Amino acid sequence: MPMKNQTTVTEFILLGLSSEPQMQIFLFLVVLIIYLITLVGNIVIMVAIRANSHFHTPMYFFLFHLSFVDICYSSVTVPNALRNFLAEHKTISVNGCIAQMFFILLSAGAESFILSATVYDRYAAICDPLRYMEIMRKGICVQLVSGAWTTDFIYALLNTIFTLKLHFCGSSQIHHFSCELPPLLKLACTETLTNQVVLLTSVVIFVSISLLLLLISYIYIISTILRIRSAEGRHKAFSTCSSHLIVVGLLYLIGFLQYKNPRSVSSVLLDEIFSIHYSVLTPMLNPIIYSLKNKEVKTALRKILGKLKFIR
Repeated sequence: MPMKNQTTVTEFILLGLSSEPQMQIFLFLVVLIIYLITLVGNIVIMVAIRANSHFHTPMYFFLFHLSFVDICYSSVTVPNALRNFLAEHKTISVNGCIAQMFFILLSAGAESFILSATVYDRYAAICDPLRYMEIMRKGICVQLVSGAWTTDFIYALLNTIFTLKLHFCGSSQIHHFSCELPPLLKLACTETLTNQVVLLTSVVIFVSISLLLLLISYIYIISTILRIRSAEGRHKAFSTCSSHLIVVGLLYLIGFLQYKNPRSVSSVLLDEIFSIHYSVLTPMLNPIIYSLKNKEVKTALRKILGKLKFIR
């Protein structure tokens, strides 16, 4: 595409969710409440896991890192979105936008792979309980989490490097409250075929690996649970992975709906809804789901809240 007589874009305008002042104040309050719940919920879970020696197990090790990822994921986009709800000029620099895109890719990918590591832990606990502590020793757990972050760092860095080579001119409006890669590619004046190929290839490879690990693990888990004779035993075994199953189901269901979403004018609104789910709602729902479905976590949270009341 020719770039002659076209002004180079130095900053983007994030149009967000609404241009109505009253609606923006309402959205600011709603998103702020959700963000505070996200921070408090995940931090409390992290503190509970660190403070309670009964939680120094592989399952809670992964839950600790999942809560950390949720805080990072939410904090990448929400603070800037809150500022833009009240700001007259809802802008972000090109470099700032690309940096935000990098951390969105990094956090989203890390969450997916840590969930895969968590289901592997449940596979070891249910399918091979006698060798569980040997299979899920501390070194292996650290390697799984480190591998998740390293893999997703490569994924995010690869897409970011190719995005930095793009030239932006003409339109500077992004129909989102955050900087994500697909909307950025639409604003580029230079050819984006390479970027699209890199994005599609990396997504297919990394998502396929994560999804394959989840599917294989759950096939073994479900087949093992079905072989348990007593109903109480089946219920106990299933309850240990039900929280994880709900979180994974929500994550991939929304991803599937977003993938099946037809690329039309109305898809802009749907993309924003999906983006809100991933960056705002999911980080808030994860600690709630794990807390409600886990008696040990609920007991630990009650003790922490009881101590806080006693201090006050």
